[in-house]
Amino acid sequence: MTTFDNHERARWAGQAAAYRDSFAALCAHPAGALLDAGQVRAGGRLLDVGTGTGTVAALAYTRGVKVVAVDAEPSMVEATRRRIPDARVHHATLPDLPFDDGVFDTVVANFVVNHVGDPLAAVSEMRRVTRPGGRVSVTIWPYPAPPAQHLWSTVFDAAGVERPTDLPRLPPDRDFPRTAAGLSDLLHRAGLTDISGETLSWTHRTTPDAWWSGPANGIGTPGLIMKRQTPETITRIRARYDEHVTPYREPDGRLALPTTALLAAGRA
Repeated sequence: MTTFDNHERARWAGQAAAYRDSFAALCAHPAGALLDAGQVRAGGRLLDVGTGTGTVAALAYTRGVKVVAVDAEPSMVEATRRRIPDARVHHATLPDLPFDDGVFDTVVANFVVNHVGDPLAAVSEMRRVTRPGGRVSVTIWPYPAPPAQHLWSTVFDAAGVERPTDLPRLPPDRDFPRTAAGLSDLLHRAGLTDISGETLSWTHRTTPDAWWSGPANGIGTPGLIMKRQTPETITRIRARYDEHVTPYREPDGRLALPTTALLAAGRA
């Protein structure tokens, strides 16, 4: 485990409920496209790596797939076990999956590669447990950040919040461009072939309080920044937040936040 991995484990510890009530709905949007890119078939064997609260695994289960799910965070494992009692759900971390070579028809990872200390090793491990001819399908958030996520930078800037300078980052030799081409190249270097990719764009609809609650409870990089602020600064951030979400408010008071994700898949 790298310093980056250890940092990720600490930041997600016990956060299943906070994630479920805030950003899980945002991350759920690509689930169908992720499974389609993985060419899942009824009766097939699917591994959902970094399952979170089980969104992709649950959708795969409704398609008649034999689902196995893993996550590095115990609270996520328990949440998925409750959500899909018939699935096999295990605690496991990339890049060391507790499975033999080639046992799955499809392996998927929804917004997981963003959170590992060695992306190439992670995708290579997913390929290892996929049968020859099976598919590996992944999503990531792009960089520069799409409008929904960039909104937090705008709010922090308006509130005069300084960013932490001590957060772990991937060393250059382990990082990759968070672009469509960069993600496809990562899959290629991991040994996958017949690689396809696309940019998914949608409007995420949520309430102002739900979108606030994720960072307010420490979720994501905005949550890391929020946790280091004084109560007075949090009050100032909330005031700027209420101002800057106004252009995204719909008549019913909900927010309509444009966002994008990158999807790529390849054959093992």
